[in-house]
Amino acid sequence: MLKGLYVAYTGMINEQNRMDILTNNLANASTVGYKKEGSTSQSFDDILTVKIRDASVGKGIIQPIGRNNPGVKIGENYTDYTQGSFRVTGNTYDLALAGEGFFAIEFTNKAGVTSTMYTRAGQFTLDKDGYLRTDDGDFVLDTQNRRIRVNPLLETQISDNGTITQNGTAVARIQVADFEDYNYLEKYGETYYRPVEGAVRRDGTALVKSGYLEMANVQVVSEMVNLINVARAYESNQKIIQTYDNTLEKAVNQIGRLSG
Repeated sequence: MLKGLYVAYTGMINEQNRMDILTNNLANASTVGYKKEGSTSQSFDDILTVKIRDASVGKGIIQPIGRNNPGVKIGENYTDYTQGSFRVTGNTYDLALAGEGFFAIEFTNKAGVTSTMYTRAGQFTLDKDGYLRTDDGDFVLDTQNRRIRVNPLLETQISDNGTITQNGTAVARIQVADFEDYNYLEKYGETYYRPVEGAVRRDGTALVKSGYLEMANVQVVSEMVNLINVARAYESNQKIIQTYDNTLEKAVNQIGRLSG
């Protein structure tokens, strides 16, 4: 097997992974609270190549050729947690976090299992019973891990520390949680995160801004430029494979016929 074919193939697989991530970022450029993702590439370890059973150099002699690299492999994907820009909405229950932290959400999956998820997407609404919910219908939690419920008929104010006030009385305080190391957060869907084993939770320091939404931290122009570079790199690897294919075709159809 020609080594160049495999190297070009691994390059195409890597670029395809990068393209998938970039297109997903672009698709979510308008998603509230979305954090863009990135990818890394990793080179395979060099291997020592030798020639064996070559009668031209003598029977039983192993002839070193040198070190070769068999190509590139997909590294780890990562999430960029930098804060996105704020959009003014004027809606009391549209909330944005200025600083580090996440809203705590009571999430129930299709199997009916309930768990706590975390998100930066603060596009909340009140249901008919006065519960504060996400766009997907999940409950927003207070500092005591209880569902937040207010009187939907009364005017509501939400302070920077997350305290919800009605008629001058504090009725709940929105939970803002944070983690010591975001590497222990696993992405769930587009805007939810859940802690994995080893995650250390702490209180968030972010301010809760009522009447604002944090938009995706995706720079469309930058992502488009990266997408063009990825497409060109993919095409370059594709041309390498086509070149090898043409060479092999000539070797089989022309050189083989002449020698016959």
